[in-house]
Amino acid sequence: MILFLFILIPIAGGLLAWISAAWNKTLPRWIALLVMLFELVLAAMLWWQLDDVTRWSSDQWIDTFQRPWMPRFGISFSLAMDGLSLLMLVLTFFLGTLSVLVSWNEIKERSGFFHFNLLFVLGGITGVFLTMDLFLFYFFWEVMLIPMYFLIGIWGHANRTYAAFKFFIFTQAGGLLMLLAILGLYFVHAHSTGVFTFSYFELLDTPMEQNVGRWLMLGFLIAFIVKLPAFPFHTWLPDAHTEAPTAGSVILAGLLLKTGAYGILRFVIPLFPEASHFFAPWIMLLGAIGILYGGKLAYAQTDLKRLVAYTSVSHMGFVLLGAFAFNALAWQGVVMQMITHGISTGALFMIAGSLYERLHTRELGKMGGLWPAIPRMGVVSMVFVMASLGLPGLGNFVAEFLILVGSWQAQPVLTIAATIGLVVATVYSLRIMQKIFFGTSQREYKLPDLSFREGLMMAPLVIAIIWLGVYPQPVINAVKPTIPAVVQAPPVQPVPIAIHPTK
Repeated sequence: MILFLFILIPIAGGLLAWISAAWNKTLPRWIALLVMLFELVLAAMLWWQLDDVTRWSSDQWIDTFQRPWMPRFGISFSLAMDGLSLLMLVLTFFLGTLSVLVSWNEIKERSGFFHFNLLFVLGGITGVFLTMDLFLFYFFWEVMLIPMYFLIGIWGHANRTYAAFKFFIFTQAGGLLMLLAILGLYFVHAHSTGVFTFSYFELLDTPMEQNVGRWLMLGFLIAFIVKLPAFPFHTWLPDAHTEAPTAGSVILAGLLLKTGAYGILRFVIPLFPEASHFFAPWIMLLGAIGILYGGKLAYAQTDLKRLVAYTSVSHMGFVLLGAFAFNALAWQGVVMQMITHGISTGALFMIAGSLYERLHTRELGKMGGLWPAIPRMGVVSMVFVMASLGLPGLGNFVAEFLILVGSWQAQPVLTIAATIGLVVATVYSLRIMQKIFFGTSQREYKLPDLSFREGLMMAPLVIAIIWLGVYPQPVINAVKPTIPAVVQAPPVQPVPIAIHPTK
């Protein structure tokens, strides 16, 4: 029942926040904050109770919830939680709480409808991380889309309408491909077994022809790498980030992108192991290109939010590289990358929002020399810039180290290319500090430093990124039982990638 409540509470809270705006304009903020804090405490207590190696290794599934929905079509309201789902829920409620706080003073108009959309998108994300019925999964996948469209389109910046449409079209097109693939898998399973079902557990190991499996796998994969986003499907992301309000950017970077990575780990590889092995070298190549190309574009940006957006393209390339390396180390690194990227990039978007509130610009050329004026914000920025470049002692280093060690066993050449991406990350990360906090001051700034509310948001983010850097074992313990058998099989021999066909 607790799994159902994880989804129901934010959706009900969103409706209450919307209605309460008619009585008091500050009530929606407090309702949204209390809802997210309650969910966070609930998920953290669950993790705390299970943070023991013996408990984790006893069973993959922590809890399940199933009720018939449309039995005639094999559709059920099926939810389940394992270590991977639990980690994603803790991240969702943690960043959800901070998203409410970061929009506390930014959103002044239609706050009830804003917090309704904020909680509704978080409810949809929670559903994506918990559902075990593919029809229900598609339902929650689409539920995430509409409130995010409103968040960008109503409360965004000058070019918000264009960015919202672009975000909607890209993700909707990917979603429709996934729907076709889900229906294809549904009928293939029925043809082989005589049972019509959307149950994830029953669709595992569905017998199918090799070519059919590969086409169906591509339908799922394209939807997920559009949302990730991976090269060359990344072009919606910089526009969406640039135009979204700060809370929208935090949810986009910290959570929506992670639903794409989660889909690859939960559905693509376990449902289509043969096709995943077949396409693995090419997908890892896309990941390596994304790491380098995203890094190059990040360096070229003059807008702070666009710069941080392109770093996400680069960092998410590591997810593709690790997920298709087919070994446990890389798999654990991918989950670490999902969490640490959510924390570090979410923090950088919050800092970009705070700077915009003070300077009314995101142009790097109009900043410079801000350290003496806002030293505490400079220190916090330094921590997350160092995390972004993968400094040892911070969570991102552990994630990328595990991925590179794991991917080396599958594709050494691509691993070397990805390692070069770390050098590129160092260059664009240090450029952030140089352009904003060091260098020549454009004018005599008299700016307020971190406020109490901003300090309250940044402190847990700093603690989390350092904790994951020095003691990542609780995350690794939670991930271990979730690694599917296909990944724990003997290492796959490197498959050479031929650029030109050979006879």
